[in-house]
Formats: sequence, structure tokens, C-alpha cells
Amino acid sequence: MAPAAPRVLVVEDQPAVAKALQVLLEIHDIACATAAGPSEALELVDREEFGAVVQDMNFGPSDTDGRAGLELFRRLRAIDPDLPVLALTAWASLETAVAMVKEGAADYLAKPWDDAKLITTVRNLIRIRELQLDNHRLRATQARERSRLGRYDLRGLVYESAAMHRVVTLAVQVAASDVPVLITGPNGAGKEMIADLVVANSRRKAEPFVKVNAGALPDELLEAELFGAEPGAYTGAVKRRIGRFEAADRGTLFLDEIANLSPAGQAKLLRVLQSGTFERLGSSDQKKVDVRILAATNADLQTAMAEGHFREDLFFRLSVIEIRVPPLRERPEDILPLADAFIERFAAGDSPRKLSPAARAALEEHLWPGNVRELMNRLQRAFLVASGAELEPHDLGLGAADAAAGEAPPPHSDGDADEKRQLEKLLVESGGMVSRVASRLGISRQALYRRMQRLGIALERRPKP
Repeated sequence: MAPAAPRVLVVEDQPAVAKALQVLLEIHDIACATAAGPSEALELVDREEFGAVVQDMNFGPSDTDGRAGLELFRRLRAIDPDLPVLALTAWASLETAVAMVKEGAADYLAKPWDDAKLITTVRNLIRIRELQLDNHRLRATQARERSRLGRYDLRGLVYESAAMHRVVTLAVQVAASDVPVLITGPNGAGKEMIADLVVANSRRKAEPFVKVNAGALPDELLEAELFGAEPGAYTGAVKRRIGRFEAADRGTLFLDEIANLSPAGQAKLLRVLQSGTFERLGSSDQKKVDVRILAATNADLQTAMAEGHFREDLFFRLSVIEIRVPPLRERPEDILPLADAFIERFAAGDSPRKLSPAARAALEEHLWPGNVRELMNRLQRAFLVASGAELEPHDLGLGAADAAAGEAPPPHSDGDADEKRQLEKLLVESGGMVSRVASRLGISRQALYRRMQRLGIALERRPKP
């Protein structure tokens, strides 16, 4: 059940008028409280959270110009700056009511008021208030979470988005256990950093942390690489080789690109995950190790399983907890903070550099098919080629400055080609609706139009479903 809307406070010193307002609001299902004057109103607002205040401008026979109403409004603002206030004004105090709106009051209505307009205005103010309170609660929750996360080793992660906050929170939460974790997401999004984060906050953080690109191991080397080998086990094996599982004993083993393992490799890995034991190649002696498994992939394992390319039993062994790292285009709030962090890193010991306004706009408009890794590479490129203290779009290889000057843009890079394909795909998925694509990317329609123009996606020929 949704929580009840906060009450409206009516401040009116004429009992008959106060009663009329109360009845009008309540017959439209708007709960209200009444105060006979400023002192009572301030006491109520100090004790209770109201959705809006409907206040008269004149209090007492000597207050003909609304000064008492203006003073009440200012004191209400001091208690709660976000509280919406609607002034009810007679003609004599109209100028004061207008001044009050300029100071931040939500609106004013002249007496005698129009019932329908008053109810519509009050409902709108209550809705605005509810959104404000929801936003305050969300920010407070995030602040508490960030404060709590501050007690952990966050490995220098830079982020502002709620999407990455959820990723980091989950990674910290599961770090204390020993369950396997599957980290998914596109190339360059930061999967390995999330693995580092899990290990840094685990009870195994002081133990070995061994990383291996599982998908790059050919079948003939897989067993020797993962499980080790005895002398003479294969041609060229002249001494004992310690495998990755054994090297990670009591610690953590990170298996990257797990989807690229061959069927034979998947079977061998599954066996050791099920039994916890293995033999070195060329030996029949069983070895048992205590290893926590983290795995990562940029592939859609659900599709791979449906097509028979990845074993379901291995998937369920690896994915007790799954952490999805979103692509950079799904968290545009992180682009500029990450860029500033990379600039600080690359400028260490050198003259300070900063992004020009045009460069910051170009970064926000780019689709980032290469994700955080592409952002880092573009900033590193800019440091090498920039001639001034300010980094411009052309230093980043984005070409926005040239296009803005009316010059021909530079030839498209491979990154631009990837960006164009991704953007065309999004346009197809949205039925060619630019506003929907802009919303998904977290940018304005104007920014999206500029991006389409830069990539050569003509509006009159944009993809249709």
C-alpha cells in the first residue's frame, strides 16, 4: 500500500474562511490541518512534515499590505526551504504576494479563489513535495551507503552513477563469503577492477590472488597451466610446474574470458570445481586446494548455453552470485568524473591539464563502444598530442571542434565505426525514435542529433524496424 500523502497546512485567521478551505480540501480527499495565525503555523511546521502550505497574506486588522504574510513565509522557508507555499491574497496585498513568489513561494491566488484552480494547484504542489521528499530519502540512503562503503577498500574506483553504486555495493557485500562470483559485462567496462574489489575486501585479501585468461589457453596447455605438470609429462617439461590452482591455494583464482573455454576445457574445469581435487599432468596423486573462484566474461552465457556452446552445470557452479558491470553508455554520470581522474593520473609530475568545455561536451556525447578502457586511451592520447593546457575534442580523437568550425571531420576511426553500429542498433530497437534513444543514453536529443551527424547517420534514412 502506498504511503498517505502528507497533509496540507491552511493558515487563516478568519474562522469561516479557514473552515471553507478545510471542507473544500477534504471533499477532494486532501488531508489538512489549520492554524489561526503565524505562531501556531510555525509550531506545527516545526513538528510535522507537510505537503504544502496555503496561507493568507493578512493577519489582524492593521495588516493591510500583507507584510505579516511575507514575514510568515520567510520564517517557514527558514524551517523548511523546500516546503511549497501557496499565498491567498486580496487586491491590497497583491504586490506583496508577487514579491513573495519572487522569493520562492510556489504561487499565489487572488481572493475570492476559484475552487477548481485551487485544488489543481494544491495537488500539483503536493506531488512536487512528494518527489522532493523521495529524492531526499534516496540521497540520504545513498549517503549512508557511501559512508558504509567508505570503510572498505574501494581500489580507487571512480563513479557517480546509481548503476555503479549498486555494483560496488553488491561486490562489497559478497566479498566476505567464499561463494563463486561471475562478473559479466562488455569489454573495457571494468570487470577486473570489480574482481580486485571483491578480493580486497575478502578474508583472503592477504593470500595469493592469481589471474588467468582462461579463454586464451589452448587445450594442449590447459591442464598444465591450471593444474601443473610433472617432469616429462610432455615434450619440453624438464622440471615440475606448479599450476594456477595450486599457486592460488588459500587465496583466489580469477578466470577471465571464461566463455571462450573449449568444451574439453569446460569439462576439466568443472571436474575440479565439483571435487576440489586435481592431479598434476603426468601424476596420479590427488591434490586438494582451498581456492575461491571469480570468473568473468563479456559473452551472453544464457545464449551460449541455449546454443550448446557453454555447459549449464559449469554456469551454475560459477554464477552463485552474478555481478553485471554496465557499459559506460548506461552510466553517463561517470564519464566526466572518470575523465578527470585519468587526467589527474596522467598529469602526475607534469604541468596540469584540463578539459575544455567543448571537450567535456564531446565526451558526454560519445557513445563509448570501448567503455572505460576507451575513455582512458583517448585521454592518454590527448596528453601525448595536445599542445596547450586545455585538452580539446580533436586531441581526444573525437573531431567535434573541426565539425563545429565547419571543416570536414577526420576519417572515422574503428571506434567511430563501432559507435555507429551500436547507435544504428539502438535506433532500430527504438523504431527510429530519437527521443527514446536519447533517453536510454542519458543525453539530450540535440546531443544525439549532433552525434548522428558526426557519424554520418542521416535522419531521413535512419534505420527502421
